[in-house]
Amino acid sequence: MSDALPPGWPDEVAPPGAPDWEQTAVAWLYDLVPPDYRAHEVLRRYPVLLARFAADHVAAGLEAARAGWRTVRVELADQLPPDAMEAAMTAYEREGARLGRAARGVEVVAGALRGERWVPRL
Repeated sequence: MSDALPPGWPDEVAPPGAPDWEQTAVAWLYDLVPPDYRAHEVLRRYPVLLARFAADHVAAGLEAARAGWRTVRVELADQLPPDAMEAAMTAYEREGARLGRAARGVEVVAGALRGERWVPRL
């Protein structure tokens, strides 16, 4: 196992090849999705499917954060004071950045679950 990990590899997930790395990946993926997803046996049985569900869920959240950022000023302009509006914009920006990192993490973890190995470019 190489010490090199792809950019965006989540800190919470052990490197591929480490003992129980898939268990850490599954735990991290479950942290990204609604708790009710734990009730689906098929997701526990097939981590690569859980990664797909997580990717879809994170993508939807990212799109929602982007839409909120684009529209909150117009839709709530008369209902929020300027400081609250700026705080809302900051919250949308932070959430968008967090979800963007999560999306990249899901992408690389899903690849590793499929058996792909990352090779750094020189």
